[in-house]
Amino acid sequence: MAELGAVLFILFMLLCWASNFFNLPGNWINFLLLALWKWTHPDITAGWIFFIGIFILAFLAELIEFFSQIWGSRKYGGTNKGSWAAFFGAFFGAILGAPFFLGVGAILGAIAGAFAGSLIAELLDRRTWFEAFQASKGAMWGKVLGIIAKAGLGMLMITLSISKIWP
Repeated sequence: MAELGAVLFILFMLLCWASNFFNLPGNWINFLLLALWKWTHPDITAGWIFFIGIFILAFLAELIEFFSQIWGSRKYGGTNKGSWAAFFGAFFGAILGAPFFLGVGAILGAIAGAFAGSLIAELLDRRTWFEAFQASKGAMWGKVLGIIAKAGLGMLMITLSISKIWP
Protein backbone atom coordinates (compact mmCIF):
# COMPACT_ATOMS: atom_id res chain seq x y z
CA MET A 1 0.00 0.00 0.00
CA ALA A 2 2.88 2.37 0.76
CA GLU A 3 4.27 1.76 -2.73
CA LEU A 4 0.97 2.76 -4.32
CA GLY A 5 0.93 6.00 -2.33
CA ALA A 6 4.50 6.75 -3.36
CA VAL A 7 3.74 6.07 -7.03
CA LEU A 8 0.68 8.32 -6.97
CA PHE A 9 2.63 11.04 -5.19
CA ILE A 10 5.46 10.89 -7.73
CA LEU A 11 2.95 11.01 -10.59
CA PHE A 12 1.34 14.06 -8.99
CA MET A 13 4.77 15.68 -8.71
CA LEU A 14 5.32 15.03 -12.43
CA LEU A 15 1.98 16.67 -13.19
CA CYS A 16 2.96 19.70 -11.12
CA TRP A 17 6.35 19.73 -12.86
CA ALA A 18 4.57 19.96 -16.22
CA SER A 19 2.89 23.16 -15.02
CA ASN A 20 6.29 24.86 -15.45
CA PHE A 21 5.60 24.88 -19.18
CA PHE A 22 2.49 26.98 -18.54
CA ASN A 23 4.37 29.66 -16.58
CA LEU A 24 3.09 28.27 -13.31
CA PRO A 25 5.35 27.69 -10.29
CA GLY A 26 5.59 23.91 -10.65
CA ASN A 27 8.96 23.66 -8.92
CA TRP A 28 7.71 25.57 -5.90
CA ILE A 29 4.59 23.43 -5.75
CA ASN A 30 6.80 20.34 -5.74
CA PHE A 31 8.94 21.83 -2.98
CA LEU A 32 5.81 22.33 -0.88
CA LEU A 33 4.57 18.84 -1.75
CA LEU A 34 7.87 17.39 -0.55
CA ALA A 35 7.55 19.31 2.71
CA LEU A 36 4.02 17.94 3.08
CA TRP A 37 5.30 14.41 2.40
CA LYS A 38 7.99 14.86 5.06
CA TRP A 39 5.41 16.16 7.50
CA THR A 40 3.09 13.18 6.91
CA HIS A 41 5.99 10.68 6.74
CA PRO A 42 8.49 11.88 9.37
CA ASP A 43 10.54 8.68 9.10
CA ILE A 44 11.92 9.45 5.61
CA THR A 45 15.61 10.31 5.33
CA ALA A 46 15.12 13.80 3.87
CA GLY A 47 16.68 16.27 6.29
CA TRP A 48 17.39 19.97 6.33
CA ILE A 49 20.28 19.71 3.89
CA PHE A 50 18.06 17.92 1.37
CA PHE A 51 15.34 20.56 1.65
CA ILE A 52 17.82 23.43 1.43
CA GLY A 53 19.25 21.83 -1.72
CA ILE A 54 15.80 21.43 -3.26
CA PHE A 55 14.97 25.04 -2.33
CA ILE A 56 18.18 26.24 -3.97
CA LEU A 57 17.36 24.30 -7.15
CA ALA A 58 13.86 25.84 -7.32
CA PHE A 59 15.24 29.32 -6.68
CA LEU A 60 18.01 28.85 -9.23
CA ALA A 61 15.44 27.71 -11.80
CA GLU A 62 13.43 30.90 -11.32
CA LEU A 63 16.54 33.07 -11.57
CA ILE A 64 17.67 31.39 -14.76
CA GLU A 65 14.24 31.69 -16.32
CA PHE A 66 14.02 35.37 -15.46
CA PHE A 67 17.56 36.41 -16.36
CA SER A 68 17.92 34.30 -19.50
CA GLN A 69 15.28 36.42 -21.21
CA ILE A 70 17.05 39.62 -20.18
CA TRP A 71 20.39 38.14 -21.23
CA GLY A 72 19.00 37.17 -24.64
CA SER A 73 17.59 40.61 -25.20
CA ARG A 74 20.76 42.38 -24.11
CA LYS A 75 23.01 40.04 -26.11
CA TYR A 76 21.28 41.24 -29.26
CA GLY A 77 21.24 44.92 -28.33
CA GLY A 78 18.03 45.24 -26.33
CA THR A 79 17.36 48.04 -23.86
CA ASN A 80 16.10 47.91 -20.27
CA LYS A 81 12.64 48.90 -21.47
CA GLY A 82 12.68 46.13 -24.06
CA SER A 83 13.77 43.57 -21.49
CA TRP A 84 11.00 44.48 -19.08
CA ALA A 85 8.46 44.62 -21.87
CA ALA A 86 9.56 41.12 -22.91
CA PHE A 87 9.06 39.91 -19.33
CA PHE A 88 5.53 41.31 -19.09
CA GLY A 89 4.77 40.27 -22.66
CA ALA A 90 5.70 36.68 -21.81
CA PHE A 91 3.51 36.77 -18.71
CA PHE A 92 0.46 38.11 -20.50
CA GLY A 93 1.12 35.98 -23.57
CA ALA A 94 1.04 32.86 -21.41
CA ILE A 95 -2.26 33.92 -19.87
CA LEU A 96 -3.83 34.76 -23.22
CA GLY A 97 -2.49 31.62 -24.89
CA ALA A 98 -3.47 29.18 -22.13
CA PRO A 99 -6.96 28.38 -23.45
CA PHE A 100 -5.61 27.28 -26.83
CA PHE A 101 -4.23 23.92 -27.96
CA LEU A 102 -5.20 22.17 -24.72
CA GLY A 103 -3.06 24.54 -22.67
CA VAL A 104 0.03 24.29 -24.86
CA GLY A 105 -0.88 27.74 -26.10
CA ALA A 106 0.54 29.10 -22.83
CA ILE A 107 4.04 28.08 -23.90
CA LEU A 108 3.60 29.53 -27.36
CA GLY A 109 1.96 32.63 -25.89
CA ALA A 110 4.84 33.20 -23.48
CA ILE A 111 7.40 32.91 -26.26
CA ALA A 112 5.42 35.08 -28.67
CA GLY A 113 4.65 37.54 -25.86
CA ALA A 114 8.34 37.94 -25.03
CA PHE A 115 9.06 38.67 -28.68
CA ALA A 116 6.12 41.05 -29.15
CA GLY A 117 6.65 42.91 -25.89
CA SER A 118 10.29 43.52 -26.67
CA LEU A 119 9.57 44.50 -30.27
CA ILE A 120 6.93 47.05 -29.31
CA ALA A 121 9.07 48.61 -26.56
CA GLU A 122 12.15 48.79 -28.78
CA LEU A 123 10.20 50.38 -31.63
CA LEU A 124 8.61 52.89 -29.24
CA ASP A 125 12.13 53.69 -28.04
CA ARG A 126 12.84 54.80 -31.66
CA ARG A 127 15.11 51.90 -32.50
CA THR A 128 15.39 50.83 -36.12
CA TRP A 129 13.29 47.90 -37.27
CA PHE A 130 16.40 45.71 -37.55
CA GLU A 131 17.67 46.61 -34.06
CA ALA A 132 14.24 46.05 -32.51
CA PHE A 133 13.81 42.73 -34.33
CA GLN A 134 17.24 41.49 -33.24
CA ALA A 135 16.63 42.41 -29.59
CA SER A 136 13.19 40.78 -29.70
CA LYS A 137 14.62 37.63 -31.24
CA GLY A 138 17.14 37.51 -28.40
CA ALA A 139 14.41 37.94 -25.78
CA MET A 140 12.37 35.17 -27.41
CA TRP A 141 15.27 32.70 -27.48
CA GLY A 142 16.20 33.68 -23.95
CA LYS A 143 12.67 32.81 -22.87
CA VAL A 144 12.93 29.42 -24.59
CA LEU A 145 16.25 28.77 -22.85
CA GLY A 146 14.76 29.81 -19.52
CA ILE A 147 11.77 27.49 -19.88
CA ILE A 148 14.04 24.57 -20.74
CA ALA A 149 16.41 25.28 -17.85
CA LYS A 150 13.56 25.64 -15.38
CA ALA A 151 12.03 22.37 -16.51
CA GLY A 152 15.39 20.61 -16.36
CA LEU A 153 16.09 21.76 -12.82
CA GLY A 154 12.54 20.79 -11.85
CA MET A 155 13.12 17.28 -13.18
CA LEU A 156 16.36 17.13 -11.20
CA MET A 157 14.36 18.02 -8.08
CA ILE A 158 11.98 15.14 -8.73
CA THR A 159 14.79 12.73 -9.52
CA LEU A 160 16.55 13.55 -6.26
CA SER A 161 13.26 13.20 -4.38
CA ILE A 162 12.22 9.77 -5.60
CA SER A 163 14.66 7.94 -3.35
CA LYS A 164 13.35 9.92 -0.37
CA ILE A 165 9.71 9.22 -1.19
CA TRP A 166 9.96 5.55 -2.07
CA PRO A 167 9.28 3.34 0.97
